[in-house]
Amino acid sequence: MMPTPLTIQQLYDENRESLQLGWFAGFPGGERLISGDMASAADQVGHLNLIHPGRIQVFGHQEINYYQRLKPESRAYQIEELISGGPPALVIAQGLETPPDILSICDERNIPLFSTPLPAAQVIDYLRVYLSKKLAPRIIMHGVFMDVLGVGVLITGDSGLGKSELGLELISRNHGLVADDAVEFARIAPNMIEGRCPALLQNLLEVRGLGLLDIKAIFGETAVRRKMRLKLIVHLVRRRTLEEEPDRLPFMNPTEDVLGLPIRKVIIPVAAGRNIAVLLEAAVRNTIMQLRGIDTLAEFVERQRQAMSGD
Repeated sequence: MMPTPLTIQQLYDENRESLQLGWFAGFPGGERLISGDMASAADQVGHLNLIHPGRIQVFGHQEINYYQRLKPESRAYQIEELISGGPPALVIAQGLETPPDILSICDERNIPLFSTPLPAAQVIDYLRVYLSKKLAPRIIMHGVFMDVLGVGVLITGDSGLGKSELGLELISRNHGLVADDAVEFARIAPNMIEGRCPALLQNLLEVRGLGLLDIKAIFGETAVRRKMRLKLIVHLVRRRTLEEEPDRLPFMNPTEDVLGLPIRKVIIPVAAGRNIAVLLEAAVRNTIMQLRGIDTLAEFVERQRQAMSGD
C-alpha cells in the first residue's frame, strides 16, 4: 500500500512551528503535491540545484550570494529554469531577505515561498527525515505486535488459535504490547520496518470471553510500546494442519516478504498442553543469536558433516 501524496499545505501545517515557517508568496500553490517514497526522500528537498529543479529548493547564504552575483539576464534565465522545473516550494533560510524577482515570480506562478530563521542545512535535514516518514510505503497486517526481549514480534495465524491470549500471557511475563488486530507497518529506511498501532486501537487488546482490555490501565505504562521495529514473525498453526500439509513447515529458516524486505519467520504448531509463550520466547532468543551471527542449525549441520567425514 503506497502512501497518499503529500500536499505543500500539509507540509507547512505540520512543520510551521518546528521550522518557524512564514508563508510569503504563492498562496494558491498549497495544493501542489510531493510524491515519491522513502528511498527518494533525499531527492525531494535540498540546496538550490537546477539539476533537480522538481524538488523543494532551499536558499541559504551561499545560494543567495550566488544568485545576487549573477548578471540580470543570467539571473532571469536561472530563475526561469528553476521555476519551469516545477518545484513544489521554495524556502529562504537563515532569515535572509528574499530577492524581489523571486518573490514576484513565485506569486505569478503560484509557487509557495516560505521563510525560516533556521540554517539551510538544518531545514534540509529536518524535512528529509519528515518526508522519509510521510512518504514511506505502508501496509496494514493482522495479528498481535509485541515487544519481546527488545525484539518486535508479529504474531499471526488463523482466527481462534489464541493470538490475543498469547499476547496477554506475554504481557503478564513483562513483555510489551504495541498493537492488536491491525498493525500499521512502514518501511522507514532501506533495511528497517517500523510497526505502530492505529490511534483507534491504542493500548487495547481483545480477548475472547473478556472483551476489550485496556492494557495500559490494567498493567501500567511499561506494558505498552508506541512503536517497534519488525524483526520476527511468529505464525501459529494447528498441529493437524501441519500433519495434513507438511510443506508448511520449512526445514531451513523461512522468511516472509513485508514491504519488500525479508522478515525472519518461525512457525509454531499449536496443541493442547504446549506452552506457546515459552516457545515464542525461545524463538526470539534464537533470533537474537542469529542476528549476532550465531546459527545453531548451520553449526549442527557442519558438526554432522565433520562427524561423517571423520575430521
